[in-house]
Amino acid sequence: MVNVNINYKAMVRILGIIILITGLAMAIPWIFAEVTGDTASLKGFRIGVPVSVVLGGLLSFFLKSDRAKFRVREGYIVVASCWAVAILAGTLPYYFSSFTDSFIDALFESTSGFTTTGCSAVAGDPLSDSLLLWKAITNWMGGMGILVLAISILPALGVNGQFIVRAEAPGPAFQKTTVRMSDSAKVLYVTYFAFTLIEFILLMLSGKMPAFDALIATMGSISTGGLTVHPEGIAFYDSIFVEVVISAFCILSSVNFVLYHYLVTGKGSYLLKDIELRAYLIIILAAILICTAGLVFVNGDEPGTALRDAGFQVVSMATTAGYTRSPYVVWPVVCQITLIVLMFIGGCSSSTAGSIKVVRVLVMLKLIFRGGTKRVHPRSVVAVKLGRNAVSAPVVSAITAFILTYMLVLLVSVFILSFQGFSLDTTLTAALAMLSNTGAAFGEAAASGNFSMFHPVLKLYLSGLMIMGRLELFTIMILFSRTFWGKNH
Repeated sequence: MVNVNINYKAMVRILGIIILITGLAMAIPWIFAEVTGDTASLKGFRIGVPVSVVLGGLLSFFLKSDRAKFRVREGYIVVASCWAVAILAGTLPYYFSSFTDSFIDALFESTSGFTTTGCSAVAGDPLSDSLLLWKAITNWMGGMGILVLAISILPALGVNGQFIVRAEAPGPAFQKTTVRMSDSAKVLYVTYFAFTLIEFILLMLSGKMPAFDALIATMGSISTGGLTVHPEGIAFYDSIFVEVVISAFCILSSVNFVLYHYLVTGKGSYLLKDIELRAYLIIILAAILICTAGLVFVNGDEPGTALRDAGFQVVSMATTAGYTRSPYVVWPVVCQITLIVLMFIGGCSSSTAGSIKVVRVLVMLKLIFRGGTKRVHPRSVVAVKLGRNAVSAPVVSAITAFILTYMLVLLVSVFILSFQGFSLDTTLTAALAMLSNTGAAFGEAAASGNFSMFHPVLKLYLSGLMIMGRLELFTIMILFSRTFWGKNH
């Protein structure tokens, strides 16, 4: 029998830190609920905060562990475990409040928050202000990754966070912006916090949003979670300025955050040279033109109105924020297909956006082009390149495996959801909404504005899809592999 040799004590201490961070963050909406007299939510926070803080504190400060350098195996286990305990801790305010009596619905709500999917599985009254603030905070924490925040704390435990970030960060690769991984995490969070502050100020200056609305919209858009105060969404404010600000920061947050470090350090030329960024902006612009043309020539909308509607909705779907401003489910088919394609592609690597990511799509297109060239010129040597740089064979293989796995998981999910008998557009886009962390679907889900129509077992499955999408499939799937547990890594 092979000795697995896992440092469980160090892992449990990290879990304690995550639970403690979650509990401390939960104290903010608890105080808000006490001040505003939100009696419907007080019980949930009065239970959730002490339980999380005490449990997290005991595990992180009183459990002794040796200084350890984590390997690949521990990195994946820690990531999956930390997201699980954060989501479970985040479930407590929803479950013990008057919001829902169903633990599965509360778990779905918490998962939706931390994974920045932003949708709900409960029909009827919307979240109270305190619970809405809690969901916005979980959006914000989950956007950059709660573990990336913890990475800056881990050196105090003697834990090397490289493999943890590798398993946690979205995209084909995590680029270190500084020498130490903890410093890289701090740089990313400083950028993230700066964007949050700037957007909040701009939304307040609009004159259309109270401070609470501006705060929720800011955390919802910076994390590309798509959270708003009013059921009508952004259309409630009827402000072009608000729509432009939210769209701009959704795009900024769905761009590779490493590029901002280059910009600050005087290496702005990297932005102009970045193939993924250029392709992403071209995709958004092309989609806006297509949807605008569809609304004008098929629906007969005024050009200005069509451009406004198309621009906001395209950005919302491309960044996987999932905001809605107009009823896109009744748009022309060409527009709906365009939006679904954007949900597939998603944003850039190492950003808060979800789905496949632009860089993977580019590599796959290059691979298809190379296949065609090899058919015509069998003896030619054609490298898969992004710009002037050739992509290594292992990276191309990994990207191909990811996209194929993504499509397989999506098809299996559509098959599983189909047993409830909903229409094809409902089941297909519901599965895609969860896996891409967009949270916006078509069919019955769009008509009701939530996913309450699904059976509790399917809601639990949809929650799993959200986590798989946020952690990019393999972080969860690899845990069920015999090879992963069979030898040391």
